[in-house]
Amino acid sequence: MKLFQQLLVAPAALGLLAPMAATAAEVNLDGVNQYASEEQVTSISQFSDVRPTDWAYQALSNLIERYGCVAGYPDGTYKGQRAMTRFEAAALLNACLDRVTEVTDELKRLMAEFEKELAVLKGRVDGLEAKVGELEANQFSTTTKLNGIATMVVGGAGNTGFGQEVTVNYDVRLNFDTSFTGKDLLRTTLRAGNFGDSVFGNGNTLMEVAFEGASGADSVEINRLFYQFPIGEAWTATVGAKVRQDDMLAMWPTAYPADTILDLFTYAGAQAAYNLNLGAGVGIMYKAPEGGFNASLNYVSFDGQGGGAASNSSIGAGEDFTVTAQVGYAGENWGAAFAYTYADFDFLGLSESNNIGLSAYWSPFTAAWAPSISAGFGYSDVSSGPVDEAWSWMVGLQWADAFMQGNALGAAIGSVGQVGRGNCARAICTASLWVDSNSGGSGQENLGVELWYKWQVTDNISVTPAFFWLENSGVDDTFGGLLKTTFKF
Repeated sequence: MKLFQQLLVAPAALGLLAPMAATAAEVNLDGVNQYASEEQVTSISQFSDVRPTDWAYQALSNLIERYGCVAGYPDGTYKGQRAMTRFEAAALLNACLDRVTEVTDELKRLMAEFEKELAVLKGRVDGLEAKVGELEANQFSTTTKLNGIATMVVGGAGNTGFGQEVTVNYDVRLNFDTSFTGKDLLRTTLRAGNFGDSVFGNGNTLMEVAFEGASGADSVEINRLFYQFPIGEAWTATVGAKVRQDDMLAMWPTAYPADTILDLFTYAGAQAAYNLNLGAGVGIMYKAPEGGFNASLNYVSFDGQGGGAASNSSIGAGEDFTVTAQVGYAGENWGAAFAYTYADFDFLGLSESNNIGLSAYWSPFTAAWAPSISAGFGYSDVSSGPVDEAWSWMVGLQWADAFMQGNALGAAIGSVGQVGRGNCARAICTASLWVDSNSGGSGQENLGVELWYKWQVTDNISVTPAFFWLENSGVDDTFGGLLKTTFKF
């Protein structure tokens, strides 16, 4: 082979990393980035697929020995039979030129051959550098990222004895996530909503997104303010002036989406153990370095603005609190956890309660006819007050990519129940155990079912029509439907 022919194969010898492109005018930036990130080889013998009988063997060997600017794939191969565009060759040549201290006649001829392509690439790089500089100069913060979710709901609910009540409501959350070291997290969440006393803002038709702060509808309030930081390789600590129970759990033991429809299905089937208490708190989490096993322990004082049916309560914090311990295992496509929560809510007349929950889930590796399956069960033993014991359970199914890629179909069935000691006022039962009932003394149970389909309009917008039905002890059944639109940004 002539010298110039050897030089023409040099761009390929600079690190042939990209697959065949569609046209010669396309630049495979992935290939260029991979070339830049891989370590340079020091001997041609490091390539398992390059043999002395290969026609470019000598040219490749010379580049390695003279300039040390040849890279390969992580598996120790060179893949010399793959095609590349002239732009890719020019980019790789440019990377190699940075390592060359002597410009020989051969290199001059090679540079002249790709002069136009090198000029185009230089212009594109200069343009990208200008855009990056502009973004850095106008960015909100070098340490803080902003993300948000806005939900609008139109729908109604009623029962067989009364007409439907139609309502239109919204919920907006803005999260400011700040990291000072790259491993810690300071989260500040602003939230506003106007669900209040609407049909989806209280009772057992409560929606997961229902929110109205103590200041009333349309008032922006601090909903989260906590700081998380690592302690060694496996431990994470959390402290917060406003932090929720699940913010301090190493895993959430369900695959059923928490932001679907009824709040009944938000608690992984164990409503008292996973009560989502919100207030001042502190916690610690452990995750095994090799993955799988995890454990959590946290304390949260009740401030009257927690999740669930108590979120609209105006009762202030006192000595009311929860302590939660959880152990779990999170596998590649399944997980399970056991939780114990000690709760002390004196203002409800429940001096203390011991609550346990067992929840698990399984998801297929790829979207198929088989759905993800989530199930959970919870039990509460109450020491005093109108309620003696309570329980809850749920089973949720979700089909990913249902009918169309990106969409989802889901359904859930579950229940909450209780055995009362005497008269159980609605406010007490609802706020403490999420059970809507006016009768006392006997056992009561509320069964709920929901069905929904999420249509992913764009990456940031989804529309979810849903229907639900609730069987209420002592009163007429409740049924309803809604259309929920969610914007994520």
